[in-house]
Amino acid sequence: MKMINMKFWIRTKGTFHRSMIYATPISPPSACNKSQYKHGRAGWAIPIMEKQVYCRALVSANWLSGALKSRPNLRVLDATYDKDAQKQFSQRHIPKARFFDLDQCKDQTSPYEVMLPSERHFAQYVGSLGINNDSHVVVYDTDKMGMISSPRVWWMFRVFGHKNVSILDGGLQNWLKQGLLVTPENPQYGPETFRAKLDPSLLKRFEEIQDNISSKCFQLVDARSAGRFRGPEPKPGEGIEPGHISGAVNLPFSSFLTNEGYEKSPEEIQRMFQEKGVDLNKPMTATCRRGVTACHVALASFILGKENTAVYDGSWSEWFHRAKPEYKVFEKN
Repeated sequence: MKMINMKFWIRTKGTFHRSMIYATPISPPSACNKSQYKHGRAGWAIPIMEKQVYCRALVSANWLSGALKSRPNLRVLDATYDKDAQKQFSQRHIPKARFFDLDQCKDQTSPYEVMLPSERHFAQYVGSLGINNDSHVVVYDTDKMGMISSPRVWWMFRVFGHKNVSILDGGLQNWLKQGLLVTPENPQYGPETFRAKLDPSLLKRFEEIQDNISSKCFQLVDARSAGRFRGPEPKPGEGIEPGHISGAVNLPFSSFLTNEGYEKSPEEIQRMFQEKGVDLNKPMTATCRRGVTACHVALASFILGKENTAVYDGSWSEWFHRAKPEYKVFEKN
């Protein structure tokens, strides 16, 4: 029987895991030995190695619960980003987690909300949380949708050169639904040395977005809601009108999540990109209002194997204030 090598995905309690290399038969297995096989997108497959590894982007609550007991280099971060986040963290969080404060780990001189800090600032901040370059970092947040701000911190680690970073699929709400423990206790980790090196391929700045209006070197995907993207839904207190960058397509970040707060399947994500006319074989940049939910687009494309999606850090907040009027699209009806 002819065999080919491939990778495919296995679903385990709401989370997709990337398998090891599998050998895939062209024809289905017989009924008598079908139990040895698993079915992937390309057909039936029997593993060369039985040991399953977690997807680099996502880990399940069950995996994390076990890893907390067995992996000394594991570091868990609560990346919730709202006004009550630290108070909530002090009351309950995943055991051994530290709080990652996006308001502390940002460019403090920027007029925009959560612009990236410098390499030095990021290195010092995460080092103070007990993280070094050998740490496996797992990020989560407590939002009722499952995940909102954790993909931003996942992307920050990647943009500063740290690839060993994952997101807890489904967030704290699904950790709790599975009856797993939380605690008010803070772990005691000493400071570590972390070396950060910016990967410019994962970051876009204002001038590059501006040049792309005419050059069309990359696709631009906006992760905000349809109302914010088109223009009819202003939000009081933001200081900016809704609308979007000329040439952008809209793919709301919430559409990547199931009703339970887990990331959707690769097949569903791929179909969503296709329906919007986004070609994953071509360069892509994600945007939103302030560069947070845009990271959901980077995460979703990463799951499909596209690991080089960039994020426009300033996003609509910067574009609204700096771009020429003809490059801002407002749809009032």
